[in-house]
This record gives sequence, C-alpha cells and structure tokens, in this order.
Amino acid sequence: MQGKNISQVVISRLPRYFRYLGDLKDEGMERISSGELSKRMNVTASQIRQDFNHFGGFGQQGYGYNVNYLYEEIGKILGLDKKHNLIIIGAGNLGQALANYMNFEKRGFFVKGIFDCKEEIIGQTVRGMKIMHTSKIADFIKENNIDIAVLTLPKQGATEIVKTLVECNICGIWNFAHVDLDVPDSIHVENVHLSDSLMKLSFKIHDDEE
Repeated sequence: MQGKNISQVVISRLPRYFRYLGDLKDEGMERISSGELSKRMNVTASQIRQDFNHFGGFGQQGYGYNVNYLYEEIGKILGLDKKHNLIIIGAGNLGQALANYMNFEKRGFFVKGIFDCKEEIIGQTVRGMKIMHTSKIADFIKENNIDIAVLTLPKQGATEIVKTLVECNICGIWNFAHVDLDVPDSIHVENVHLSDSLMKLSFKIHDDEE
C-alpha cells in the first residue's frame, strides 16, 4: 500500500484536503494552484506540495491541480472508492445519532446493523434497523461482510466486545469508548475522545485569558 511509509501527520491532513476539494468541485472550479488552495485552507503552499508529492504530486508546475482528478485520487488513497460495511455497538444517544448520519453513505460507509445489551431497547428501530442483542454480533459480521465496528458503549462493556471483534477478524474499529483497546496489529483502531477535544478548546480559551 502506498501510504505505509507516509507519516501519520500527512495522512491526518488528507481528509481535510478531500473536504475542501469537494467544496471546490461543488462550486464548479476546475483547476486550482497550491497558492490558491493554501489561502482557503490556511496551510502553506509548500506544505501542500510536500504532502501531495508523497503520493506522486498530482499537478504540473505553473499549471496547478485539476480539482476533480485530485479529489478522486485523494479519495482512492483514503479508500473511499470502496464500500465499507459498518456495525454500531451501543445504541445510546451517540450510537443512534451516528446511525442517522446520512453523509456516511456518501463516502461509502454503510451502517448495516446496530447492537446493544439492554433488553429494554432490543427490537426498537433506528433508521429502519432493529436494535439487536450483542450476542448476535459474531454471526452478523460473518453473514454481512462487516469490516468496521463502531464502539459507542461504556468502557466497561468495550473490553469483552472487542474480544468478539478480534475473533471475527474485523478490519477496523472506530472507538468512541473511553478505553484503550488491546488488539492485534492487523486491526486498525481510530480513537475518538470527544471530551479530549473539548478540553483542548478549554485550554486555548484559558491560555488566551492568561
């Protein structure tokens, strides 16, 4: 894979490039220079060129970048030209909000099932999907070609669920549970700690007041 030797810092910037290029596409812009893109994104033009050069460059000096081509190529690097089947484990407010978020499908991410262990909500419907008991996760993964699991459950339950996901050879885990997961290197984990982000914002506000 071409991204294996690329730093995570560069990889982390690709979704932002993809998002901005999508906006440019919607505006009908066909071509853009690194200088013009830098003004929009508040990133230096040299940084943009360095980032893109890791993947072949995509443009010609003095000619700029073809917006549609660059958008599609970055999408391929991010794996967005493929379909990904997801399950959500944890049918609380966050889990249901993610299940109802339509933009995932525009990026090729399809929620196929939602699970919880609370008997009182089993069978309830979220966006046309019945909430299933977590005991059915293993069979559902095998039968529905699931490659990503989204964890939106308390950390107490996450550890046991992860054992099942490992046994099912899940490809990736999007982890909203406040716990560090112990998984093999073959399983990719993206941790999302919402409170961490809020605390960073708090620090910036507090720092300005000093």
